Amino acid sequence: MPYQLTQTDTGLEIEISETGEHGPDLLTAFQACQEGRCSCPTDEYEKLASLDVVADQDTVQLSLKPVDGTRFNPDEIAACLDFTLASAGMKT
Repeated sequence: MPYQLTQTDTGLEIEISETGEHGPDLLTAFQACQEGRCSCPTDEYEKLASLDVVADQDTVQLSLKPVDGTRFNPDEIAACLDFTLASAGMKT
């Protein structure tokens, strides 16, 4: 699996490695989520207060913060990541 999902006290931290040529497509998809146009097949997006994205040459790091009083379901977020990675042509 090309990503690691870690639940923290304040949300979720995700590191996607070995992005290679798919990095720009992933950044475009995550930018859409930041702008409220997430296409993931889950309602977890409704819990999202903020999404920070940091990328380097072969890694994308995401920091998801939920709306106060909510928590993300890691299984649903993983399904969303699988969908996004597949859409960008990456294997999960």
